[in-house]
Amino acid sequence: MRKRYRQARAEHVEALPQNLRALILNRPPAPVLAMIPADATVGLYHPSGSEAPALGWARWLSENGHRVALPFFPARDAAMEFRIWGNPWDDELLEAGPWRAMQPSLHDEAVVPDIVIVPLVAFTADGHRLGQGGGHYDRWLAAHPDVTAIGLAWDCQLAEELPVEPHDRPLAAIVTPTRIYNA
Repeated sequence: MRKRYRQARAEHVEALPQNLRALILNRPPAPVLAMIPADATVGLYHPSGSEAPALGWARWLSENGHRVALPFFPARDAAMEFRIWGNPWDDELLEAGPWRAMQPSLHDEAVVPDIVIVPLVAFTADGHRLGQGGGHYDRWLAAHPDVTAIGLAWDCQLAEELPVEPHDRPLAAIVTPTRIYNA
């Protein structure tokens, strides 16, 4: 299932004109902003491959007074945590982590974000997500049940149904370029 949705996502992104990609999902829509307290620290992800672009959101949130954090892994066998990304316009402040995703350094401040914007491979209209398969976000969200989680995706990632396990937590909302799904 993951392979099929990853392929559809990659084909969708490849079909988008390059100049249009920069305009898509460049800032959080008003209904999502209403979910983010004014002083919130927001955890996002640094997109890789064909993941929905989160960098526009990171920059917009930073410009508008929010602290922005990215996932951080000190090692492959370590739990995911978040660290502050002080300048979302400067990728040179980041380093490749053990999973090859760009992340802040060990010296950046560790935080627990108030809101987390999560990547996904597929999602349902009622807020369930299929992640990459490592369970990092599932474990982090289980350990932080009061943190609001919002998904960011392409429209082609919508699934009629997904396997749901007892530990899976629905997202509060999922944002695509054309719609907001509220769980």
